[in-house]
Amino acid sequence: MSDTQKKLTTGPLVLMIFTTIFGFANTPVAFQQMGYGAILWYLLGAILYFLPSSMMYAEYGSALKESKGGLYSWLDASISERWSFIATFVWLSSWVIWQVMISQKICITVSTVLFGHDTTGSWNLLGLGSTLTVALISVLMVVAITWFVSHGMDSIAKISTIGGYAVMALNAVLIIASVIILFAHHFHLAQPVHSITDFAKSCNPAFESPIGMVSFMIYAIFAYGGLESIGGVTDSLEKPEKTFPKGIVISTIIIGVGYALNIFFWGVSTNWNHVINHGNVNLGNIVYVLMENLGVVLGQSLGMSTHAAVILGTLFSRLSALGMLFAYLGAFFVLIYSPLKSFILGSPKRLWPEKVTRLNKKGMPATALWIQTTIVCVLILGIAVTAVLIHQDAKFLYSVLTSMSNVATTLPYLFLVGAFPFFKKRNDLERPFVAYKNKHVMWVVVIVTLIVLAIANGFTIINPFLQKDLVSGIATIIGPLAFGILAWLLYSHQSKRQS
Repeated sequence: MSDTQKKLTTGPLVLMIFTTIFGFANTPVAFQQMGYGAILWYLLGAILYFLPSSMMYAEYGSALKESKGGLYSWLDASISERWSFIATFVWLSSWVIWQVMISQKICITVSTVLFGHDTTGSWNLLGLGSTLTVALISVLMVVAITWFVSHGMDSIAKISTIGGYAVMALNAVLIIASVIILFAHHFHLAQPVHSITDFAKSCNPAFESPIGMVSFMIYAIFAYGGLESIGGVTDSLEKPEKTFPKGIVISTIIIGVGYALNIFFWGVSTNWNHVINHGNVNLGNIVYVLMENLGVVLGQSLGMSTHAAVILGTLFSRLSALGMLFAYLGAFFVLIYSPLKSFILGSPKRLWPEKVTRLNKKGMPATALWIQTTIVCVLILGIAVTAVLIHQDAKFLYSVLTSMSNVATTLPYLFLVGAFPFFKKRNDLERPFVAYKNKHVMWVVVIVTLIVLAIANGFTIINPFLQKDLVSGIATIIGPLAFGILAWLLYSHQSKRQS
């Protein structure tokens, strides 16, 4: 087979981008937070962030395809070593917070698989109460996964493939079931549309204010996360200068419209006030709540008895939880070490204490892994204890965790986009793919994208403070802020030591 035949064309590229970016669980969260109003923000996210930034990441990836450090290597080729190290450390905080959140969501998936719905609110181990019980189980799980991974037993990560197929199947179930319900109900929606303004405003009081609505933009940007991982595929494309832009434009349309349709389809079977506006519904279990309701409404639409419809709803929630469980566990076994290892191996060894960079017999940075796990466990327990002390429930807990994860994930994109003009000034790099050939167009795109990212993160951070929710406000920024300070101190200490 010739090299030309091995190159990827537009179709496979679009499929690769779609499977990497599109997240089924993003749309239930969007519908819970904004209702139909989320559609506008997801479309804006596609146009103002996904489309322009993907072209930048493609230029980074094609010019620096031999680099091992990923995001660190891209920044190091553009700005100072110090700021590259700090920005990548902040990026690493997003994966730490992701572990904190997903470890607790796994408890919900297990509960739903076993009992048909989320029962974690009634869990009570050693008289600790539900919040601390879930936190303790999460800590034990993270420690166990770290032990397996540090011993090279990461083959279980392959179960993420099963989870991937299951999540794709859930998309199909949502679409097919919603179409059947639409016809059965003569196109009457469970969440009615009174006017066109319903597609721009929130039915959730937390996002009704102008600042609240704009802060939702960070959910839309988070939904398009993972773009940096496709930046290095340009050298595998047939005629990349034409194939990549074409693939990105097609992907932007498909993913943007796909998200918009899925959000709309949730309104076909779900009335926000009747199903979502309850204390036991939170960002941790929203997927299974909506899937269970979808099954019940579908059963009723097909003329099933009430008992049979309830059984169908329970089946929907259990199957969705099983698929998400495979996806979560598979991702956890990879992402607990992959970003960390990439950063450590890609950055200069002199910036790290010797023990941190040392790999064990299985090729794993065991010391760094256990330091990371210690931080994750402290965060899990610290957030849980704080929630108990201020008498907050699971709804508050998962809302805070989601905001923490969104900010920590999207903040590093500010560095990547902001560093792009400096990267373009480099004349010593071979550039197989160039998206922005006009300097003025490049600057306009960079400035607009930076403004979008800054507004999304800024409003998300200040919104809880304006609502006088100091705990949520501090928790939202504590991860990136703490990791940024730690990175600054570590870099300064290691630099002085080298001097």
